[in-house]
Amino acid sequence: MALIVQKFGGTSVGTVERIAQVAEKVKKFREKGDDIVVVVSAMSGETNRLIDLAKQISDDQPIARELDVMVSTGEQVTIALLAMALIKRGVPAVSYTGSQVRILTDSSHTKARILSIDDSNIRADLKAGRVVVVAGFQGVDEHGNITTLGRGGSDTTGVALAAALKADECQIYTDVDGVYTTDPRVVPKAQRLEKITFEEMLEMASLGSKVLQIRSVEFAGKYNVPLRVLHSFQEGPGTLITLDEEESMEQPIISGIAFNRDEAKLTIRGVPDLPGVAFKILGPISSANIEVDMIVQNVAHDNTTDFTFTVHRNDYQSAQQVLEATARELGAREVVGDVNIAKVSIVGVGMRSHAGVASRMFEALAKENINIQMISTSEIKVSVVIEEKYLELAVRALHTAFELDAPARQGD
Repeated sequence: MALIVQKFGGTSVGTVERIAQVAEKVKKFREKGDDIVVVVSAMSGETNRLIDLAKQISDDQPIARELDVMVSTGEQVTIALLAMALIKRGVPAVSYTGSQVRILTDSSHTKARILSIDDSNIRADLKAGRVVVVAGFQGVDEHGNITTLGRGGSDTTGVALAAALKADECQIYTDVDGVYTTDPRVVPKAQRLEKITFEEMLEMASLGSKVLQIRSVEFAGKYNVPLRVLHSFQEGPGTLITLDEEESMEQPIISGIAFNRDEAKLTIRGVPDLPGVAFKILGPISSANIEVDMIVQNVAHDNTTDFTFTVHRNDYQSAQQVLEATARELGAREVVGDVNIAKVSIVGVGMRSHAGVASRMFEALAKENINIQMISTSEIKVSVVIEEKYLELAVRALHTAFELDAPARQGD
């Protein structure tokens, strides 16, 4: 017997038929004797529908407290339907909203953070043989106000409940059958990973992999909650995300290749090379609530510097306006930008014990005549900025260079 927390996203519970399929899956686990807590999202498209209604009423600026009250109803529908589906199949079940569990959060409406979870009701129901179905994405603050957890909130709810209950595993069911070495749509030879560390998964998620939300991976790593990514409607072992870094002769140096198309680059040229210049450039960018990713500074022979950084492509126009004002203030020569870039990253804990990983990456790109514009490294990753038109070629070349391609099957 095990205690398992299972999380199903909006696509998995998008129709009544799919909710019935989820109920069948949960029933099979229950029949094995496992204690099951299920966390569900709203049916796919429902949260966006509710937000659109709010914007129609409030001229695009809904009051955050009232918006939370409204969008939290999406999950309330799903938990009730799934509990009904389980009961119909002879599986005792009970549904809980976030406030009924008492998932206590701070008061930051639409982006609240979990402070604590009262697990007493859930434990009592599990002891009585019930499956507990909990609304993801929501909680309640100390004043009794409904709050929502922001993007990826249902994943966070699942992991947080698994941590509070000391569950044996938190299973995240989605529309893919695990974490792959890279996006199979770009590299058909990409392989599903049996296991990956929290650290690697966190890097992959932050660098563009869309399988899991960063916040839920951070939470799982902090509380050492074993995570498993599984397909909602296909059988298979999925991918286990864990703390373990098993040393093995078969362990690849690189676990995966992540990429992000949503990048833009800005350069301010001819800035006086004086102490504090980096702050004078990036301080106003930060004040405009724009997040900076990669940074490169080059000092010229005339005691001026060229300062380059990347931002999310959606922030490009705003960042450019801020930077042009800064350029006038600092007496810089010019501001130039480029939205036709992309970031490609190799990730793997094997880098810690292997030399020459970066040079191997650069060699593979050079063989394809792909120019590197910026480089960023950490202990377990190397990221480069390249022209966007070379993105898929770069990913395929690196996937092959680091021997991540799936072995050819007979007849291929």
